[in-house]
Amino acid sequence: MTTDKLDLKAAAELEARYDPEMHFRPMVQPAKLVTGALLLAMSLWHIYIAGTGMPQTHWLAAMHLAFVLSTCFLVYGATKRHHDDMPPSRWYAPGGVPLYDWALAAIGALAALYIPWTLDDLAFRVGNPTNLDILFGTILIFVVIEAARRSMGWPLTVIVLIALAYALYGYVVPGLLAHPGSTWGGVISHIYLLDQGIFGIPIQVMATLVFHFVLFGVIATRMGLGQLFIDIGYCIAGRSPGGPAKVSVISSAMMGTISGSSVANTVTTGSLTIPAMKKIGYRPHFAGAVEAASSTGGQITPPIMGAAAFVMAEFLAIPYLDICIAAAVPALMHYVGVFTIVHFEARRTGLRGLTTEELPRLGKVLWEGWPTVIPLVVLVTIIFRGYTPYMAAFWGILVALAVGVINPRSKMGWRDIPHTLMEGARYAIAVGAAAAAVGIFVGVITLSGLGFKVSYAVTQTAAQVAEDLLPLFAFLPTDAVTLPDLTLFFTLVFVGLACVAMGTGIPTTALYIILAAIAAPAIVLLGVPPLAAHLFVLYYGVLADLTPPVCVAAYAAAGIAGANPFRTGVQAFQMGNAKVLVPFVFVYSPVMLIVAKPGFSWIDFVVTTGSCIAGIFFLGMAIAGFAFGRLGGLSRLLLAVAAVMMISPNVSATMLGIAVAMIPLGLNWLAGRRAGSGVPA
Repeated sequence: MTTDKLDLKAAAELEARYDPEMHFRPMVQPAKLVTGALLLAMSLWHIYIAGTGMPQTHWLAAMHLAFVLSTCFLVYGATKRHHDDMPPSRWYAPGGVPLYDWALAAIGALAALYIPWTLDDLAFRVGNPTNLDILFGTILIFVVIEAARRSMGWPLTVIVLIALAYALYGYVVPGLLAHPGSTWGGVISHIYLLDQGIFGIPIQVMATLVFHFVLFGVIATRMGLGQLFIDIGYCIAGRSPGGPAKVSVISSAMMGTISGSSVANTVTTGSLTIPAMKKIGYRPHFAGAVEAASSTGGQITPPIMGAAAFVMAEFLAIPYLDICIAAAVPALMHYVGVFTIVHFEARRTGLRGLTTEELPRLGKVLWEGWPTVIPLVVLVTIIFRGYTPYMAAFWGILVALAVGVINPRSKMGWRDIPHTLMEGARYAIAVGAAAAAVGIFVGVITLSGLGFKVSYAVTQTAAQVAEDLLPLFAFLPTDAVTLPDLTLFFTLVFVGLACVAMGTGIPTTALYIILAAIAAPAIVLLGVPPLAAHLFVLYYGVLADLTPPVCVAAYAAAGIAGANPFRTGVQAFQMGNAKVLVPFVFVYSPVMLIVAKPGFSWIDFVVTTGSCIAGIFFLGMAIAGFAFGRLGGLSRLLLAVAAVMMISPNVSATMLGIAVAMIPLGLNWLAGRRAGSGVPA
């Protein structure tokens, strides 16, 4: 067997290099000690409240934000020079961290904790904030914005600043988006004193759910579950054509059940699968693209998923279990899409699989690795028995720590536990700052009513475009293309384009929250179930990690593969075709989500899912340029058109799509027969 073992330290170094959220500045004592203590305390506090009961909402959100801000200004420098260069420890920079960053860390935590400390008369101050309220509110707003700038960059920061300006001066905006404006005291009252802004749903979800599940994923990976997933992937698909690429898809799908970070998944599984893909002949950029496209599925794969899924459950006021059930089949479709392209690319280029000597033995893999599955089984079982997700995460974390220490085949010892807890908390800093900043944006939306106005404008524009283009489809059967169908289609296109455009500079969770407030309602207005509308926005938000020029997962994969990052991103976007196609399917036919609306029918579910798989196969063949043999340009175009037609649940459109696909496939099959190659298996 030549498959290597995971080097978690090397994977962490790669993640820090390619994921801006994990790129901390170097520091020495005492800053290093203080930061480590804060990270450890953050993890221990969250584990404690998950097991003993969540505190009052204001205390919960404020404590989480205080931890985030107190560490954010220590680990992220004000500029790139301050971030990358480690100055010596001086009186004006203890531990290499300037005094003004220490001050920002302290004052940010103080401003966050001011609200729960003054809860007694808070109800009387809402709408009429005191001078002290305005002072601390102003401090916290701008400290949060600066924390988001340091950890996430300028795009999100600019959006939040524009939102604040809009809240104050909405009366100067022309047309539909105008509103009377607000005073600064009114903004502070709404965004700071109420739970409509900074202390709203985004930061509450980070404190109650996201932190715990991310911590569970970090512990589960460190105690050996990630290695088990990779080894099982090799056993399942290693021998087939293009085996390492298929291993990448399968292992990434399994890794996605415990980690919702695209970059973390990419560097963990990719550190093994990308070199193996290159070894058998895959081009470097293609090898990187396979891993990047597969790894982004972690944000949509139950039961962990990404942070956005927990926010969605709170926005829609539905159990997280329903989100998991609804997301299961669409997530599977994503991996089917990547697997399809990998398969046909391997057939087109004649790439081999791995030999028996190069593969691990399944029996040995399962015998040595089965204990590492126990924590995941415990977590899923508790969720399905109806307990709260944070209780499931609590027991999952404890069992994972126990297995990691007790299991003789694990490399995790008692001394590794504090380091692992600190590592888990690291993931919460940037996303916590982003959640607080996006909370400001959401507060402006609710204060100004902007969400409804944008939704109305989008649907009206889509309806006009649909009405103008409807005559072009007059040659089709009467019910094949209708005005409502076209209106919904163009609404989805506009929302999808907005997601992709904004996603080039904003991380998935922040992007989802923004678009859930202003774009998802446009889809709901057209009669789409809210769950389907929000999952549509989430799926297109996840595409941000694959969309050039800012495609962090593709950049990480390209770094491992030694490939051009932009070319890798373009190829990864093509391979993520299911993320483009599947959201349209479950919007038009929510039965795929199982729990999206009453009246579920297994017959409708099978028909919808079957037509979706067929469409994914058609699109995969079109992208790879291979079916039974090499495909020409016209054949690939026809297959792509057929794939798009499979989106609609309309029987006429589906049958027409199949008929269109049969033309190039039939000709390709006959061409292969005439060439004497037979029909490939």
